Parts: sequence; C-alpha cells; structure tokens
Amino acid sequence: MSVGEFLLVAVLALPALGAVAVAAIRPDRAARVVGTVVAALTLLATLPLVARRDGTWFSYGPTAPAVRPWHRLDVPWVPGLDLRFHLGVDGISWPLVVLTALLTLLCCGYTLWRVPPGGSGRALVALLLVVEVGILGTFLALDLVLFFVFFEVVLLPMYAVIAGWGGPDRRRAARKFALYTLFGSVLLLVGVYVVVAAAGTADIVALTGGAGLSRGTQLVAFTLLALAFAVKSPLWPLHSWLPDAHSQAPTVGSVVLAGVLLKMGTYGLIRVAVGVAPEGARWAAPVLGVLAVAAIIVGSLVCLAQTELKRLIAYSSVGHMGFVLLGVATLTTTGIQAALIGNVAHGVITGLLFFLAGAVKDRTHTGELADLSGLRETAPRLAGLLGFAAVASLGLPGLAGFWGEAFAVVAAVEVGGPLWTTLAVLAAIGGALTAAYFLRLLRQVTHGRPSPAVDRLTPGLAGAELAAWAPLVLLALAVGLAPTLVLGVAESPVGALVEVLR
Repeated sequence: MSVGEFLLVAVLALPALGAVAVAAIRPDRAARVVGTVVAALTLLATLPLVARRDGTWFSYGPTAPAVRPWHRLDVPWVPGLDLRFHLGVDGISWPLVVLTALLTLLCCGYTLWRVPPGGSGRALVALLLVVEVGILGTFLALDLVLFFVFFEVVLLPMYAVIAGWGGPDRRRAARKFALYTLFGSVLLLVGVYVVVAAAGTADIVALTGGAGLSRGTQLVAFTLLALAFAVKSPLWPLHSWLPDAHSQAPTVGSVVLAGVLLKMGTYGLIRVAVGVAPEGARWAAPVLGVLAVAAIIVGSLVCLAQTELKRLIAYSSVGHMGFVLLGVATLTTTGIQAALIGNVAHGVITGLLFFLAGAVKDRTHTGELADLSGLRETAPRLAGLLGFAAVASLGLPGLAGFWGEAFAVVAAVEVGGPLWTTLAVLAAIGGALTAAYFLRLLRQVTHGRPSPAVDRLTPGLAGAELAAWAPLVLLALAVGLAPTLVLGVAESPVGALVEVLR
C-alpha cells in the first residue's frame, strides 16, 4: 500500500474508530479529549494528500481522463455486484476535505469548554466524528454507489445532534431536516440507478464526460441529481428546512451544518451531476442561473426582514449558495473556480459567524436582534469579531468572501447574451443587499445603548473560544489575500472538467 492509499484510508478510519472509542470511554471529559485528539490526527492526515504522486499533479493532457486523482485507492467492495471501494482526492475535493477536518476539530475542541444541555458531551463528540466520516467519504468517493452510501451516513447522526442538543423546538426542526434530506436521498438513489444501469459502471472517473450516455439519459439523470443536491445545499426553493435546523441546532451543530454539510450538495453538483451528465448540465444551465439569482435576491430580502440572529445567518447561506450555483451554471472555468472558492469561503466565514452567534446567545440567553443592542460597549472584543465576520461575509475585498461572489458575476458576464448579462446585474444587486442586511445586523447588535440582556453579560472571552475562532479568522484573511491557496490546486482539474463540457 502506497503512502497516498494509506492516508486515504486513515482519513476515514481515524474518525470512525475514534467515534467507537469515544462511545466506549465512560468518563465524559476523557472521552471528549480522546475525540478531540482523533479529530486533530484526522486533520494532520488530510494535509499531506496535497503532495503530488509520481509527477502526475498537472498531467492533464487531451487523452487523460477528466478526473485524475493525486492519490487513489481502488479495491473490490461487493464483487458480486461489481461495486468497488474507490477513493481519490484532487484539487476540487482536497480543500473541502481539509475544511471538514478543521471544523470538526474546532467543534470537538469547543466541547471541552462547553457542552450544550440535552445530553452527554461524550455522545455529542461521537456523533460529530460519525458525521465527519460521512462528509469526508462523500468528498473522497469515486464510485457512485459509494458516494451515495457516504452521503446517507450523515443523516441520522446529524438528526440526533439537532434533536438531542438543540433548542426548545429542536425535535420539529430535526424531523424537518430528516424529511427533506430523505426526499433528496430518494432522488439521488434514482439518479444513481439511471446512470449505472445505462452506463454499466459506477466509476465516476470513467463516467465523467458522459461515458457514452444518450442525451435523454443525461437529461433525466441531471434533473434527478441536481434536485437531490439542491435539497442538501440547500438551494431556493428547497431551502425551508435550513433556518429551523440552524436556529435550533447547538452551536457546534450549526457550525458543521453550515460549514461543510451544505457543501456536500454543491460538491455533488459539480463532481457528479455536471461531470457525469454534461449534456444535461448544458441544457439546464439557464434554469440553474435563474434559480441561483432568485436565491440571491430572495435570501437577501428575507435577511433584511429577520429579527433573530441565527435565522438571519441561516438565510444568508441561501444567498451565498446562490452565488455558488450561479458560478456552476455558467459552466466556465471562471465560474466553477468561483464556486469552489465560494464553497470554502462560506464554510470558513459562516462557521465563524455561528460560533459567534452561539457565544452571544449563550451569554445573553436571547437571539432577538432588538434585545442585543450595545454589544460593543460591554463586550468590545466579541463585537469586533462579529464585525469582522460580517464584513467578510458581505464580500469585502481582501477577505475570503469576495472572490467567490465577484467572480461568479464575472463568469456570468463572460458567458454574455441578454439572459446572462441580466443575471449578472441582478446578482450584483443581490451582493449590495447582502451588505445592507449585514450592516443592519451590526447596527442593531453592536451600536446603541446596551440592552438589559447585553448589559449583564460577561465581557471576557474564554481561551477555548479564542482557540476555536482564531483559525477561522486567519483562514478568512489568508484565502482573501492569497486565493491561490484554493484556486491554485483546483486549476488543472477544473480545466479538465470544463473541457468535457464543451
């Protein structure tokens, strides 16, 4: 077994075995420490995956397959059904793999300081590690059936996190999350069956580019797959489970949900739906573009009317995912690159926003914006971090949120024509509305006289909070100032993918 194959196995085996170990350890704090150490080891295992293997990192020639992993593991899984345990990593998946491992580590570490009411910290950390296995497996799978299995692994543990440690209406929110996700899963299963039955293989590497699938098959497959991924992302108008899940989930649940779980949908849209059914993607591109801009505008307008902190941040994700979808819909190198960096930026910034929203809510026992005025007077460092995260999310140049949104608009302009030019203009207006609702948020929460709830909060920040938030602040700055950290590794695989779309 090569080093790359060993690392691919380790990235999945560590959190899986860690979840079992955490569940078996009786002392609650000791279990949480073990879970945090396992999450740290998993993050360390993801970092060397970027290393090139036998000089093939940039060898994307005209005869090379559109998906060419840096490292690959391909062994029989269910020989009787010709199913394979096929894993791989390239520049499209690697940034999301690292982001998943990082956010899981920060969430597990955060539980060492605070466990939300509702259950033991040991069970919560074990569930977070199981969720990590499902998300990492989704990003690494190069077999459609294996992709579906990992896609489904996330459902039950995430349901348990929301239902067990969430807010007062947590059970309804968890049921809504589960029902919507199951609906998407049925569509995904049917889409996978259509592709595998028609092509005779589930290998994503072989399927990318259409693999001889007829136009009719590709249209049907893309429709099913795109709807399934739209539910998970979620994209308007299939987004209504998201605000309830976010507002009721515990802080660490919201961070994982917004930071990486939503990315399973947008990643699947790029890797599976667009890659496997390119004719379907070209056919549906205008519709995707219209839905993307509708998500941007509707999400922004709803945020302007929101009065609760976590729900506002949740609805902002609808708009941000709209920019990601707009980039994908252009089917251009610029657009897909914008979608990839938008995915990473949203995970970093929104993860930070939910950490901060959880800190505010834990201290004041309310999330109502009207009850949170004057935060900078009593907790200036917390207010400053909230301001940083807000301006990063609204797309301030020099911070991570800028690149994905700006270049999604640029990609739409590059496509040209009346439709795409109109969509670019409307998306830019949506970007301005994003600035409006985040500035409104800051004015209501950080300015003015301290409200009674804010006036009595503890001004200091715990060391565990700073340890969880600092990496996200640094990443928002690093990706904003050096976008090549994401775009550099994705350039060649995105170029190869775009070639098969032409």
